[in-house]
Amino acid sequence: MSWKDITCLCVIVVGVVLFLYGSNYYNAAVGWTGVYLIIGGFFAEIILKVYESVRKEEEVN
Repeated sequence: MSWKDITCLCVIVVGVVLFLYGSNYYNAAVGWTGVYLIIGGFFAEIILKVYESVRKEEEVN
């Protein structure tokens, strides 16, 4: 795993923890922050994978 994958995974894990914390203590701001971190981590991972695949295709041509 590259450092980018590990970073995205850590962001997702922090988002899950914040979401669970916010839902247990009825803190909406913390909960929504966790949701946004989860979504952002997934999108960042997808964008990085697409970028790497496009870059590899350009190197081949």
